Amino acid sequence: MFDRLPPLQTLRAFEATARLLSMTLAAEELHVTHGAVSRHIKTLENHLGVLLFRRLTRRIVLTDAGAEFHFAVARLLGELTREAENLRGHDSVASMTISTSVSFATKWLAPRLHRFKAMHPELDVHLDVTDRNVDLDDGQVDAAVRYGGGRYPRVQSERILEETVTPVCSPVYREEAGGIPEPASLTRCTLLHEDRMLTNWEQWFAYAGVVRSRKGRGPAYSHGSMAIEAAIRGEGVALGRSALVCDDVVAGRLVVLFPDARLKVERGYDLVYRAGNRDHPKVSVLRSWLAAEVQSFLANAG
Repeated sequence: MFDRLPPLQTLRAFEATARLLSMTLAAEELHVTHGAVSRHIKTLENHLGVLLFRRLTRRIVLTDAGAEFHFAVARLLGELTREAENLRGHDSVASMTISTSVSFATKWLAPRLHRFKAMHPELDVHLDVTDRNVDLDDGQVDAAVRYGGGRYPRVQSERILEETVTPVCSPVYREEAGGIPEPASLTRCTLLHEDRMLTNWEQWFAYAGVVRSRKGRGPAYSHGSMAIEAAIRGEGVALGRSALVCDDVVAGRLVVLFPDARLKVERGYDLVYRAGNRDHPKVSVLRSWLAAEVQSFLANAG
């Protein structure tokens, strides 16, 4: 039954080369020579009777057959690795590392993570907080929650939460600013900005039908959580992302000025994991817990 399977070393060389689209990088990862990787790929192509890569002048690209085969190989090698980890002992299974951005970790995930730990005491959970998209293929991170457009190379992802933005400020700031009764009132307020947010104040004002004669920049912050904290301190009005401000609104630290003027943004939050790992036990329990938390969050957010 298994006599027609390609040699395992050819599959490892193919998976690394297809993922990195470079025989040189694959050779470095596998600690072999470039020539060895090239020979493994050629052996595999001869074994299968199809070309897996197209060799261009300065790069290689997967053929359609190669792309389809890579998806299957990555999934099967992932399953094989997982079973090997299970046999080695419980240490690797008992730990779980989740990667996410600074703002999402601070304002949404970390305050809720104790409930996940209570549900799964068998898992030693580590939250890896970084705005860098970590490499999920190195085995150091089990899953990530990323803020983006939903398309990430060489991994699988699923949207867990959409987002809107709307002006928020502290109750004290609203009172001192005369109540801010209408969107046009914001033209007299200090506006707080998040540098990297694509949906900005100009877009929100256009959405609300407000024409500004003077477009002052106002304080800007590298992270959305920093702009929100400035708003809580009463330093101005932030264009609050719904996932990041909900808990502060519920607690009364912030008020939503115009609940009916919520502008949907072009990004959302995605659960991201290695190709072929959708049914991995760690990914499955995290997905189920996130689904329940998001449902509760949306109910409280109204």
